[in-house]
Amino acid sequence: MPNAIILHGAGDAPDSYWLPYIKRGLEDSGYEVWAPALPGADKPVLAEQLPFVLERGKFTAETTLIGHSAGCPLILSVLENLPVCVRQAILVSGYSRPLPAGANDILQVSYDWRKISAHVADIIFINSDNDPWGCDDKQARIMFDNLDGTLIIRHGQGHMGSTKFNQPYQEFPWLLKLIV
Repeated sequence: MPNAIILHGAGDAPDSYWLPYIKRGLEDSGYEVWAPALPGADKPVLAEQLPFVLERGKFTAETTLIGHSAGCPLILSVLENLPVCVRQAILVSGYSRPLPAGANDILQVSYDWRKISAHVADIIFINSDNDPWGCDDKQARIMFDNLDGTLIIRHGQGHMGSTKFNQPYQEFPWLLKLIV
């Protein structure tokens, strides 16, 4: 049975923005979905969130990982530490370099891009060209240049989910279409 793990960003929860929409859509398609409330969500720290996900998550060749914002560098760290290759990872408004005023304690100092690449069959980066937090097309390009995969730049879509910037983003139908 295919499964998915959906990881929310800083200050968010599993019921934020489009995450419940994607969870329902995947469950309706026969996926087993785990969308946990990550520990320390207001100020995510890698040393706390990474073991939480690795110990509780189910990772197989049929796993899809989906992250938003600070959930994306967490996914990079998960991929770097997996003993298996998962089917797919989709990083929405992700980043791998420090942000001016963002959740930077979730970042690794550096990433082993080869290890990450070896643990995911298909990786997609979706970022906007006007993300107010700095999780923009330049951040996406850094990850894409190191991992290849598919790079999607959405014009004028901001953070694709943000309370502070009034971006409710309750649905994300075309993201469901990207999941293999």
